[in-house]
Amino acid sequence: MAKKRTIFCCGCNKETWVRLTDGTEIYPHRSDLAELPFWKCDSCGNHVGCHHKTRNRTRPLGCIPTKEVKNARQHIHRILDPLWKDGLISRGKAYKRVALTIGVEEYHTAEIRSVEEARTVYRAVLQLRQDLVEA
Repeated sequence: MAKKRTIFCCGCNKETWVRLTDGTEIYPHRSDLAELPFWKCDSCGNHVGCHHKTRNRTRPLGCIPTKEVKNARQHIHRILDPLWKDGLISRGKAYKRVALTIGVEEYHTAEIRSVEEARTVYRAVLQLRQDLVEA
């Protein structure tokens, strides 16, 4: 029997039942991803990967994004990650600063649910980068 659970799906804009599948279904052209677990929403076809390198290898990375939300998240990572990878700020402090700026208790890119929310985060990340460069 297939494993199922509920996850927020950005395409359906609600908590929805999703099923566990693997890379052979999600990325049939990528044999290197065949064994990896993914959660798929059969209502809209969107999916999210899992924390496959941890003890709970089927824990979702976040909510299920649309293609647009996924692209926005990747864009944010391209700006945010160099800040902590280059040692300008610790990763934890960077995420805390973004959280404070956008008015949430905790921030994680994988929880962005809309392009509008991504734009808000993007502005916060740009401000953080500017603050660090000017410091």
